[in-house]
Amino acid sequence: MSRPIEEVWRFFHDVPQVAACLPGAEYLGAGENGRHLGKVSAKLGPFQASFEGEAELRYDEERKSVMLDGKGVDRKGASRGKMTMACTLQRSGAATAVVVDSDVQLSGSIAQFGRTGLITEIANVLISDFVSNAEAVLQARHTATAAPRPAAAQPIGSFALALAALRAWLKARFSRTP
Repeated sequence: MSRPIEEVWRFFHDVPQVAACLPGAEYLGAGENGRHLGKVSAKLGPFQASFEGEAELRYDEERKSVMLDGKGVDRKGASRGKMTMACTLQRSGAATAVVVDSDVQLSGSIAQFGRTGLITEIANVLISDFVSNAEAVLQARHTATAAPRPAAAQPIGSFALALAALRAWLKARFSRTP
């Protein structure tokens, strides 16, 4: 991210704003025991999933890292998901590098997409979109203009997912070594 580490770190503490930058995500408020409630929606052709769940965040101020443990259920499709994610901020000159390590476990009908490598590609698209949205918010804060509000949570679109699937298939097909 093009902003200094201190500014990016403050942004990461604003859970509703961070959630608003993630495509398909909706922040539903604080839950019990410091957990956060949310919803993530995605659509791929006729398949649509809307995971509602909760996440626990743990911040390490010294290391400038945040750990997320989340779980959710798609009641219509009878799918479940669990995710752990660690984000660590590092100085990169005047900018900030964000190192992300995550693990996603899926069960139910959505698990078929995990076997194709599609989930990894979708995650890459989401991270890219998140970074663009977060950059816009941070830039607006820096220039003292009203922070742009990402559009109301919309399901992750079929077109982006289809492109991600195609990219994953091409990568798997042509990156094999004899």
